[in-house]
Amino acid sequence: MEVTTVERLFQTLDETASLLEKELDCTYLDALIETGENVFQNKVLQPDVSEMTVKRLEKAYDEINRMSYTREDIRKAFQLACLKGMRKNVQPHHQMTPDTIGFLLSYLIGKFLNEKRTFTILDIAVGTGNLLTTILNQLPNSSLKAYGVELDELLIKIAYVNANLQEHSIQLYNQDSLKPLLIDPVDLVVSDLPVGYYPNKFLSEPFELTSSHDHSFIHYLMIEQGMKYTKPGGYLFFIIPNNLFEGSESKQLHTFIKKHLHIQALFQLPSTMFKDGRLGKSILILQKNGEGVKPPKEVLLANLPSLKDKDAVESIMVKINRWFMENKREA
Repeated sequence: MEVTTVERLFQTLDETASLLEKELDCTYLDALIETGENVFQNKVLQPDVSEMTVKRLEKAYDEINRMSYTREDIRKAFQLACLKGMRKNVQPHHQMTPDTIGFLLSYLIGKFLNEKRTFTILDIAVGTGNLLTTILNQLPNSSLKAYGVELDELLIKIAYVNANLQEHSIQLYNQDSLKPLLIDPVDLVVSDLPVGYYPNKFLSEPFELTSSHDHSFIHYLMIEQGMKYTKPGGYLFFIIPNNLFEGSESKQLHTFIKKHLHIQALFQLPSTMFKDGRLGKSILILQKNGEGVKPPKEVLLANLPSLKDKDAVESIMVKINRWFMENKREA
C-alpha cells in the first residue's frame, strides 16, 4: 500500500524525535520541539548529540527537504506526532481540537466575514496552534494577521514550531490569557474554551462575569476577555461545553451577552465526535455590539449531524445558506 505524504512526514518526525528523546534524555514532546526546530533551520542545533545521531538526523531532514508537501500535510503530520507525545504524557489540558471542528469553523468564518480578504484573528487559548493553523490553511486567499495566547510553556513552544514549519506568521504570547494583552482589538476571536474554575480570585475580580461567592468559571471569563479584544462589530467563535447556558451562574452570562453581544448562531456538534456524550460541545458565534450592528432576525440554531450522513449534512448546509440570504450578512 502506498504511503501518503502525511504518513512519510510523520514517520520522519517520529523517528527523529525518538532519536533525540533518547540522546537528550527528555520527553517525546520536548524532542519533537527540538526536531521541528531542526527541520525549520535545516540543521542539527543540539550540541550534545553523538556524531552518529547527527548523521542519521541530517539524512532524515534531507529526505524532508526533497519531498513535495503542503502546509496541511505538515500540520497533519505534526499533529499526529503531538498526539503520540500527549498519549505518552497525558495531561488534562493537553487536548487538541479535532480537525472536523477546525474545518467547520473555517467554513463558518468565511461565511460570516463574507470572504473578507484582510482581517486580524486572535486565539486566546492557542494551545499547540492546531486550531489556529487549520483556520489559516483553510482561508488561503485571505491576508490574516494572527495572534495566539497560551500560558502553558510546553504548548506554546509546540505552537511556535508548528507555525514555523507551516510558514505562518503568528505572534505568540506566553502568558495568562486573562491578564491584560498587548494586542490591539481584532476582527475575529476564536477559542476552544478551557472549562473549569479559575484559581486567581484577585485577577478575576474586575471582570463582569466574576463569581460573587466562589471561584469564577474560566470559560465565562475567557468569553469576556475575548469580547474586550474584539473590534466593535467583530465576531467571536467559541467551542463551548453543551451545558454552558445551564446552572445558576448562567443568568449572569445571559445578562452579559445581552449587554455587549448578539448571539448569531449556535451549532451543537454531533455526539459521535465525543467518546463520552456528557463531554459534548457546541460552536457559539457572537458579534460584538457596535455602530450599525443589528441582531439577526433569528438566531441560527442547528444540531449538526454526523458528517458520514451526506443527506443530513446537505440539508444543514441548505439551512445555513438560506439563513445567510435572509439575514443579508455584511462583513
